[in-house]
Amino acid sequence: EVQLVESGGGLVQAGGSLRLSCDASRFTFDPYTIGWFRQLQGREREAVSCISSSDELTYYADSVKGRVTISSDYAKKTAFLQMNSLQPEDTAVYYCAAAPYFTGSLDCFTGGFGSWGQGTQVTVSS
Repeated sequence: EVQLVESGGGLVQAGGSLRLSCDASRFTFDPYTIGWFRQLQGREREAVSCISSSDELTYYADSVKGRVTISSDYAKKTAFLQMNSLQPEDTAVYYCAAAPYFTGSLDCFTGGFGSWGQGTQVTVSS
Protein backbone atom coordinates (compact mmCIF):
# COMPACT_ATOMS: atom_id res chain seq x y z
CA GLU A 1 0.00 0.00 0.00
CA VAL A 2 1.36 3.39 -0.99
CA GLN A 3 2.02 5.64 1.94
CA LEU A 4 1.71 9.38 1.81
CA VAL A 5 3.49 11.62 4.30
CA GLU A 6 1.90 14.61 5.99
CA SER A 7 3.73 17.38 7.81
CA GLY A 8 3.03 20.80 9.25
CA GLY A 9 0.65 20.04 12.07
CA GLY A 10 1.05 21.47 15.53
CA LEU A 11 -0.41 23.64 18.26
CA VAL A 12 -1.79 27.06 17.38
CA GLN A 13 -3.95 29.61 19.12
CA ALA A 14 -7.46 30.40 17.89
CA GLY A 15 -7.29 32.76 14.95
CA GLY A 16 -3.90 31.45 13.89
CA SER A 17 -2.76 29.68 10.74
CA LEU A 18 -1.08 26.45 9.76
CA ARG A 19 0.11 25.06 6.44
CA LEU A 20 -0.01 21.32 6.00
CA SER A 21 2.04 19.51 3.37
CA CYS A 22 1.46 16.14 1.75
CA ASP A 23 4.18 14.18 -0.03
CA ALA A 24 2.46 11.89 -2.52
CA SER A 25 5.54 11.18 -4.63
CA ARG A 26 5.15 7.42 -4.19
CA PHE A 27 1.67 7.48 -5.70
CA THR A 28 2.09 6.23 -9.26
CA PHE A 29 -1.27 6.99 -10.90
CA ASP A 30 -1.50 10.05 -13.10
CA PRO A 31 -3.63 12.11 -13.20
CA TYR A 32 -4.56 11.91 -9.55
CA THR A 33 -6.62 13.54 -6.84
CA ILE A 34 -5.19 14.60 -3.50
CA GLY A 35 -7.59 14.94 -0.63
CA TRP A 36 -7.32 16.31 2.88
CA PHE A 37 -9.49 14.72 5.53
CA ARG A 38 -9.75 15.12 9.27
CA GLN A 39 -10.95 13.06 12.17
CA LEU A 40 -12.17 14.79 15.27
CA GLN A 41 -12.08 12.82 18.48
CA GLY A 42 -14.99 10.41 18.65
CA ARG A 43 -16.22 11.22 15.17
CA GLU A 44 -15.93 9.73 11.72
CA ARG A 45 -13.27 10.89 9.29
CA GLU A 46 -14.58 13.71 7.10
CA ALA A 47 -13.50 15.45 3.93
CA VAL A 48 -11.93 18.87 4.22
CA SER A 49 -10.75 19.63 0.69
CA CYS A 50 -9.66 17.92 -2.53
CA ILE A 51 -7.82 18.93 -5.68
CA SER A 52 -7.31 17.24 -9.03
CA SER A 53 -3.82 17.24 -10.48
CA SER A 54 -4.48 17.83 -14.16
CA ASP A 55 -7.16 20.54 -14.19
CA GLU A 56 -6.97 21.72 -10.55
CA LEU A 57 -10.63 21.33 -9.78
CA THR A 58 -11.17 21.91 -6.08
CA TYR A 59 -13.68 20.98 -3.42
CA TYR A 60 -14.10 22.51 0.04
CA ALA A 61 -16.31 21.35 2.86
CA ASP A 62 -18.78 24.00 3.99
CA SER A 63 -17.17 24.08 7.43
CA VAL A 64 -13.87 25.37 6.03
CA LYS A 65 -14.89 27.47 3.00
CA GLY A 66 -13.24 30.87 3.06
CA ARG A 67 -10.66 29.78 5.64
CA VAL A 68 -8.81 27.03 3.82
CA THR A 69 -6.96 26.91 0.49
CA ILE A 70 -5.74 23.74 -1.17
CA SER A 71 -2.95 23.78 -3.73
CA SER A 72 -0.59 21.32 -5.35
CA ASP A 73 2.73 21.02 -7.10
CA TYR A 74 1.91 18.67 -9.95
CA ALA A 75 5.50 17.85 -10.88
CA LYS A 76 6.51 17.01 -7.31
CA LYS A 77 3.23 15.30 -6.38
CA THR A 78 2.97 17.48 -3.33
CA ALA A 79 -0.15 19.11 -1.98
CA PHE A 80 -0.67 21.83 0.58
CA LEU A 81 -3.50 22.91 2.82
CA GLN A 82 -3.29 26.50 4.05
CA MET A 83 -5.58 26.93 7.02
CA ASN A 84 -6.38 30.37 8.39
CA SER A 85 -8.62 31.66 11.17
CA LEU A 86 -8.35 28.33 12.94
CA GLN A 87 -10.82 27.60 15.71
CA PRO A 88 -10.84 25.02 18.52
CA GLU A 89 -13.40 22.98 16.56
CA ASP A 90 -10.76 22.47 13.87
CA THR A 91 -8.74 20.39 16.32
CA ALA A 92 -8.32 16.97 14.72
CA VAL A 93 -5.91 14.56 13.12
CA TYR A 94 -5.51 15.63 9.50
CA TYR A 95 -4.84 13.04 6.82
CA CYS A 96 -3.94 13.35 3.17
CA ALA A 97 -4.96 10.72 0.65
CA ALA A 98 -4.55 10.06 -3.06
CA ALA A 99 -6.66 8.42 -5.74
CA PRO A 100 -6.68 8.15 -9.51
CA TYR A 101 -8.47 11.08 -11.14
CA PHE A 102 -10.97 10.70 -13.96
CA THR A 103 -11.21 14.02 -15.75
CA GLY A 104 -14.26 16.07 -14.85
CA SER A 105 -15.31 14.00 -11.86
CA LEU A 106 -13.82 15.29 -8.63
CA ASP A 107 -15.02 13.02 -5.85
CA CYS A 108 -14.04 13.97 -2.33
CA PHE A 109 -15.14 11.33 0.15
CA THR A 110 -13.16 8.90 2.28
CA GLY A 111 -14.33 5.78 0.43
CA GLY A 112 -12.90 7.03 -2.83
CA PHE A 113 -9.30 7.04 -1.64
CA GLY A 114 -7.09 4.00 -1.21
CA SER A 115 -3.74 5.52 -0.32
CA TRP A 116 -3.40 7.37 2.96
CA GLY A 117 -0.86 9.03 5.17
CA GLN A 118 -0.41 8.45 8.89
CA GLY A 119 -1.96 11.76 9.83
CA THR A 120 -0.74 14.90 11.55
CA GLN A 121 -2.25 16.39 14.69
CA VAL A 122 -3.64 19.91 14.58
CA THR A 123 -4.58 21.40 17.93
CA VAL A 124 -6.18 24.82 18.24
CA SER A 125 -6.29 26.34 21.70
CA SER A 126 -8.89 28.87 22.76
